[in-house]
Amino acid sequence: MAETMKDYEHELAASLHQFEEGDIVLGTVIGIGDDAVTLDLDSYAPGIVRGEDMSNDPGFSAVDHFRYGQKVRAKVIKLDDGMGNLALSFKEAENELSWGHLADRKEKHEIFSVKVREAVRGGVVAYVEGIRGFIPASQISTSYVENLQSLVGKDLAVVVSEVDEKKHRLVLSGRAVEQERERERREKRVETILPGDIVSGKVESIMSYGAFIDLGEGVSGLVHISQISRNRVKSVEDVLHVGDEVRAKVQNTKDGKVSLSIRALEEDEAPAKEAEEQRMLSKEIEKYSDKGEASTSLGDLLKGIKL
Repeated sequence: MAETMKDYEHELAASLHQFEEGDIVLGTVIGIGDDAVTLDLDSYAPGIVRGEDMSNDPGFSAVDHFRYGQKVRAKVIKLDDGMGNLALSFKEAENELSWGHLADRKEKHEIFSVKVREAVRGGVVAYVEGIRGFIPASQISTSYVENLQSLVGKDLAVVVSEVDEKKHRLVLSGRAVEQERERERREKRVETILPGDIVSGKVESIMSYGAFIDLGEGVSGLVHISQISRNRVKSVEDVLHVGDEVRAKVQNTKDGKVSLSIRALEEDEAPAKEAEEQRMLSKEIEKYSDKGEASTSLGDLLKGIKL
C-alpha cells in the first residue's frame, strides 16, 4: 500500500516538538547504566541523564532504582549535549517537584519508609525523593536509641514533621509513627472492654483524686477515690499502693477513657461473701453441737471466725 502523510503524523509531530531549558519532561526509560540513563521523549532526540545529574543521594544506584519501560520525569538542562541528545537532570526535577510532594505528605500525615544513610551529630540522615532529610535522635523512636550508627542501612517508617523549601529543610519523625500506631492499638484494646466487665491490673500511679490501673497493652483505667472502697477513704494511699494487684468493675469507656470501680465489684460480691461466711458459721455451730458441747458459750463459738 502506498504510504501517505497520515502514516507519518506521529513522527512529524515529534520532530516539530520544541523543548526549552527548564522544561519538566516525561520520558520512558530505554537505557540504564550507573553512568547514564537514556529516556525516549517521543521526540526527535532522546534524553540523556548523566551520573552527576541523577540524584542528591550519595548512595543512589540507577541500576537498582530504574527499570526498562518506566515512566519518569526529568528537567531539560541543555538542548544539545554535544552529541545531538537533550541533556536532562533527575536531580533538578526532583528538587523542583519533590518539595510539593513532601508538603502534601505532611498535610496528609502520610507514613512512608526511608533508609538511613548516615549517622550525624544529634540524629540520622535519610533521603526522600532525592532530598536530604534529618531525623533528630529524639524523633527516631519512642524508645531511647543509644547507638545511632547501628541504624545506618536500616529502614524506618516516618512522617514529615517539617518541610521548608526556602530553607531547604526537611525534618522527619519515626517517633510520631510509633505513637500513632500505639494509639491505634490502644483504641482497639479499649473497644474490647465493655461496661460491666471485671478486669485485673496493677496500680501504676497514685493521684490525689484516685489511682491509675495498668490493664495491659498500653491501656490504663482510673479508679476515682470515691470508687476505691465501700468504706470512706480519706487518702488513696491509705488503701492502694503502686504495684498492688487489683480487680475492678468497668464503669464506662467514654471517649476512650476507662473508668473503673473497686467499690462496685465489692458490692456485687458482698452478698455471696456474706452467704459464705454464714455457711461457715453454721458449720462451726453444728460441729460443736454434734460433740455435745451445748454448754459452750456463743462467744466461744464465734471466737476466731472473721465476719
